[in-house]
This record gives sequence, structure tokens and C-alpha cells, in this order.
Amino acid sequence: MKNLNYCIIILISLFLTSCAGSRHNDEIALQERFNIGLKNLDNEKYLQAQLDFKQIVIRGTGSEFGDDAQYFLGEAYFRNEEYLEAIAEYEKLTRRMGFSPFVEDARFKICEAYRIESPKYYHDQEYTEKALERYQEFLDDFQQSKLKGEVLTSIELLREKLGLKLYETGILYMKMDEYESAKIAFERVVDNYYDTGVVHLARQGMIKALANNRQINEAQDLLVENEMNLAEHGLFDDAKEVIQDIQKKIDKGQ
Repeated sequence: MKNLNYCIIILISLFLTSCAGSRHNDEIALQERFNIGLKNLDNEKYLQAQLDFKQIVIRGTGSEFGDDAQYFLGEAYFRNEEYLEAIAEYEKLTRRMGFSPFVEDARFKICEAYRIESPKYYHDQEYTEKALERYQEFLDDFQQSKLKGEVLTSIELLREKLGLKLYETGILYMKMDEYESAKIAFERVVDNYYDTGVVHLARQGMIKALANNRQINEAQDLLVENEMNLAEHGLFDDAKEVIQDIQKKIDKGQ
């Protein structure tokens, strides 16, 4: 009986030793794979780096390499200019591993990825709006971030783009002789994008839309109200001339 108990103890000891050794070997394998992934990332072998970090994410969840690998997987996509894929991987890090020291940078890279995907102003601006939303969330959550200056600059550029798109909508309505709709579009630029460069053109556009809509008194009042601003940007004389031309047509019964 004593011999049986002794054998059982030996077997259990061997099993535990084997498990410990296996865990140790797994950690070594993950460390090696992680280092290889970093090397491939530095050498711009982004596709191979993606495979390396994916293996670690799958095998090393809960390990000391899990959150690091998740971040660098996003980096491998980002550096390979696969921005939407990068966003998806960064999002996994921020949702599941909020304790990670890489969260702030991942949040910033999500903003940057949406900004880069933002197209020219005349295309759909879904990604522009998403970028603005995420930049604002970043500012709210990381108020002392060293990246704050870059974020504010990007927000300014993106708002300029949205303001320009809305202004061009007003111009399109003007060409279609839809002057009331044009005025509304220009007014929205003034109300929503007052801090952009296109706001001056929008003020002039409102005056022209009112004049063409035979609302001469309203156009004249708005011209006087914005005289200094329009004159400063070389837009006053053109707006005034439009009012005068429309007034002449009215006087002639045209």
C-alpha cells in the first residue's frame, strides 16, 4: 500500500513539473515570437508582423504579451496603410484592455486613421465626422496629453473640410436658381463653421442668395452688417454689385 501511495505521489509530482515546464516553454515561445514580430515591424515587413502578433493574441490572451501584441497588431495594419483594419484592432485593445499603457496612443491612432480615410470635401464625409467625434472624445479623456496640439490642428482642418462641403452645396443651389435653399446652406455654414475660413464666403453667399431671391432690403441690411468683414477679405464689392444688378432688373420690371 505504501508503495502504491509513493508511486501516486511520484506521478503527481512529474505531472506538475511537466505542466510548469510546459508553461515556461510557452512563455519563452511567446517572447521569441513577440521579438520576431517587433523586428518584422521595424523592418517594414508588415504582413509577416501581422501574422506574428495574431499568433500571440490567439495563444497569449491573459499573458503579459497579450495587450502588447494587440497594440502592435494594430500598428502593423496602420503602418501598412490598412487603416480600417487598424481601427478594428486598436478598438479591441481599448475595449478589452483598458489598463494597457498603449491605450492613449491607440485612441489617438484611431482618430488619425479616420482622418486619413477622410476623402476630399466633395465626397461623402462619414469618416470626417467619425474622426471629429473621436478626436473630441480623446480631448475629453486625455486633457493633459502631449498630443493635444496635433489633435486641435486636425480638428481645425476637418471642420474646414465640412464647412467647405456645405458651402459648395449652397453654390450648387445657386446654380439651380434655388435661392432659398442656397441661403439656408450658407446660413448653416455661418452658424456651424464660424471658426473656419469659408465662413466669409458663406456670408457673401447669403447676401447674393437674398438678392437673387428679390429680398433686396434683407440683402442690403446683411451687406451693411458685414461690411468690414467682407471688405477685409475682398468680398464686399462683388456682393454689393449683385444687389445693384438685381435692383436694376426689378426697376425695369424684369
